[in-house]
Amino acid sequence: MLVRVAAGIICNAVGEVLIGQRPAHKHGGGYWEFPGGKLEPGEAPQAALVRELREELGIQVSRCEQLMQLAHEYPDRTVQLEVFRVTAYLGEPVGRESQPLRWVAPADLTEAGMLPADQPIIAALTSADL
Repeated sequence: MLVRVAAGIICNAVGEVLIGQRPAHKHGGGYWEFPGGKLEPGEAPQAALVRELREELGIQVSRCEQLMQLAHEYPDRTVQLEVFRVTAYLGEPVGRESQPLRWVAPADLTEAGMLPADQPIIAALTSADL
């Protein structure tokens, strides 16, 4: 099964990255992840990101740029991630689906209990190239 997902890298004024914890009853429950969600049929990745961040965090994305694309194979599914860096948004992120949120320094993401699919994103965020 292929699951297409749009994820957003949202940074605060001191360079920390926003992550949210997956609900226990969902795939990867208890892991932390970058905010975002599944694309609806026929939906463009950037449109999905804007919709998901509005629904999940209550923010309105006004500017974002594609950071990377990657695929990760879990035993029961393949997740295709479209990752965007959110460079401007309105509002203050809150867990509108009761999910815990926290701001983490990029260097601390490796110890944050992130989903396996997010590891290449963490590597990109902590590299000297970005």
